[in-house]
Formats: sequence, structure tokens, C-alpha cells
Amino acid sequence: MGLAIVVVLFGVLSLAVIRWVGAWNIVFPSRSYETTPPELPAELTRPAILVFTKTNSFRHREAIEALVPAFEEIAAERGLSLFHTENSAAFSPEVLARFDAVVFGNTTGDMLSDDQDASFQAWLEAGGGWFGIHAAGDGSHADWTWYVDTLIGASYDAHIMDPQFQTARVVVEDPDHPATRRLPENWSHEEEWYSWQSSPRLAGVRVLATVDESSYTPHFSMGGMEKDLRMGDHPILWTTCVGKGRAIYSALGHQGRAYSSPEYRSVLDGATAWIVRQEGEGCD
Repeated sequence: MGLAIVVVLFGVLSLAVIRWVGAWNIVFPSRSYETTPPELPAELTRPAILVFTKTNSFRHREAIEALVPAFEEIAAERGLSLFHTENSAAFSPEVLARFDAVVFGNTTGDMLSDDQDASFQAWLEAGGGWFGIHAAGDGSHADWTWYVDTLIGASYDAHIMDPQFQTARVVVEDPDHPATRRLPENWSHEEEWYSWQSSPRLAGVRVLATVDESSYTPHFSMGGMEKDLRMGDHPILWTTCVGKGRAIYSALGHQGRAYSSPEYRSVLDGATAWIVRQEGEGCD
């Protein structure tokens, strides 16, 4: 009896840890899609941003808890309306028509149904704005071919695990974009650095910033597995046009404290201004 109680307690504790670290939907994969749209606030005015943080794979809990208030502050400073949801039924033509831009804030997994995918694609191509953050570009989206090929522009490879978080030098390549124009030429940032199977530059994106691979160890090492993650050309912030729509992706933002970094807050602010067409040009 005593052993059985210990086993049960260990199992409950293990499940609690799995949920706490964000790995629940990796152990128990989910392909759930909501069908009833969220009720939008009556005071929602334009320009308006939809911040979407649904996770059907790994959940970056700490980052999501930090990024939502960060975008709320940016929206308030810029006179934007903001609505945060994890309800995929928001991706209908009727609901998306109320918004000028969508933020995928560390979204993971198969988040949207096929119809919701199609609604989002049509809305973006017609002139919407999209900002993907960190896990919005990871390997959990591999089945959504249009998304990987068009919005990200490259297939995810892996992230460093030697160790998982390292401080590296971010180099601004294009200082004329709203997302980078207030940044120094380079700055130090601690991150779980992503690598891709090829440079998104090859897909024709506009690279805004890269990471200097000589300033950290681009290597994966775990459980006897070893992988060299050097890319040579290693973009971490870029934009692309999708029809008339504006799209920007940032590989930064795994840790919650990233969203209080002055440099990264400048990126978030400038990128937001660009996707709602308050600043900058392109994709018209």
C-alpha cells in the first residue's frame, strides 16, 4: 500500500512538472480547434491588434506572461486597441475584419483548423499585418506548408542545447526599418538561439538583423545526440510581403525577461508600428 501511494504521488508530481515547464502538449499532443468565436469588446477601435498565444505544443509560459502586457503597453502608447485570446475561432473572416494586425506570441503546434488557416491567409494577403515571435517559427508548425514557406521562409532545424541559453551579439543589418532604426549597430542578448535548415534570405526576405555565430556556441548536445547548428549567414529578424500584407518574424523571445530589455522592446514597438502601418513602407 505504501509503495502504491508513493507511485501515485510520483506520477501526480511528474504530471504537474510536465505542465509547469510547458511540455504537456508534447507528451499529450493536442489538435483542438475552437468553434465559437470570442466576444470582442465594444470599445475595440481601429487600428486594432489581435494577440494570439495558443499553444498546442510546447508552452513558453513565462514568455507569454511577459509578452502580453508588453504589447498592451505598446498598444496604449501608440493609441491602438488590443485583444488577447487563445481561441482559434477568432480566425474567421468576420472577426479578422475587425483587426489590422495579428501577433503570434510564441504560438506552437497545429493551432488552427484548415478553414481558420485559409481565413488567416486570405486576410493577410488582402493587406493585414503579422508579427511572429520566437516559437511561432519553430518545428511544431511543419505541417502548415504555406506558413513555413511563406511567412517564415525556412524550415526550423533546432535550438542550442550546449547550454540552452547563451548571450550573443545581435548585429543590425538594416537600420532603416521601424523595427531596427532605434537600435545600436549591435547589442548583447541572451537567448535560446534557433537555427534553420537554410537561410531565410534565400526565400527573398528582407533581413533586418543577424546573430554573430562567433559570439556563442551554435551547438546542440543532449542525451548523446550532437549537432552543429552553424548556418554561416544567420538571420534572426526579417520581414516579407504576403500579397498586400506585411509580415515580420523575430526569433528572439524565449525568456520572459527579454520583453523588458530596452533593445527588444524597441524591436517590438517598431515592428508593431510597421504591421499596423503607422510607420514605414512596403507591401502596398
